[in-house]
Amino acid sequence: MTTTSAPDERLSVTRALRLAVAQSTVPEDPTDRGALRAAGQEIRALMVEAAEAGARLVQFPEGAITYPSKHVMAAGPAGELVPADWSRAAWDVMREEAESITALAGKLGLWTVFGSVHPLTPPNRPHNSLYVVADRGQLVARYDKRFLSHTEASYLYSPGHQPLVIEVDGIRFGFALCIEANFPEVFDEYERLDVDCVLLSVMVDDAPRARVAQAYGTLYNYWLGYSVPSQFSATVPSGVVAPGGRWLARCPANGQPALAIADIDLDSQDEDIDVAVRCARPWRRTARAGLYEERIPVGDPRSEVRTTF
Repeated sequence: MTTTSAPDERLSVTRALRLAVAQSTVPEDPTDRGALRAAGQEIRALMVEAAEAGARLVQFPEGAITYPSKHVMAAGPAGELVPADWSRAAWDVMREEAESITALAGKLGLWTVFGSVHPLTPPNRPHNSLYVVADRGQLVARYDKRFLSHTEASYLYSPGHQPLVIEVDGIRFGFALCIEANFPEVFDEYERLDVDCVLLSVMVDDAPRARVAQAYGTLYNYWLGYSVPSQFSATVPSGVVAPGGRWLARCPANGQPALAIADIDLDSQDEDIDVAVRCARPWRRTARAGLYEERIPVGDPRSEVRTTF
């Protein structure tokens, strides 16, 4: 696990942060240099909008610079799937756009989390990653998708192998990508790592996945940022889930780039958040820590025999 924070933030007593969750247009062809540059331009425009709204951190979808389609990168002569030929990708453009995003984050004083493909040393396949850029304009961490789909694992990517926790203004963030929503152990792990919010970025047109993400707010009593590409927002737009499971803010479901903005406030007076953060989450930890062991009525036949009324 990697944990990091800016030196001046470790001593911060701030217990609130404004989060912006974006839906941006995600291109699926990493060989299309124009589309990659357009994606970077759109990301930067939304960053400016987020900063003007007072956000301290903005989250973008999985593959915000590009999420390569299997039909583009792993299609054989007869349409069958084959190992991706990553030499065709416009790596130079991806890097230039990532560097421009990083530089703008420093100018705006805005923490920025965005998805892209991270190249490894050949012949290793790349990671599908979230880059974390600090408000001082420096790449400080990267989360690599650990649970891959069958197609991703077979033809496209190398898996990551560790969680990531970042602290910003006293708020602890965990990170997850797309299909990992279907692996509860990822989100249970982040609860045990004491995060306040999980940023889940996806590249999927799938209403049930958003419901699963919302459920984690209820199960683990932390905030959750759910970032989806704008082209899929008519099904489920991007948004912010509160501890307890309520949607705090959502983008328009109109297929257009947008931001959902909400405050993560550890001292919130909203009744549902207060109950979730200060009552439900600590109680569930107590219950999991062996609370009931000494209260089990060992040796009582009325308890142990289960075939009588």
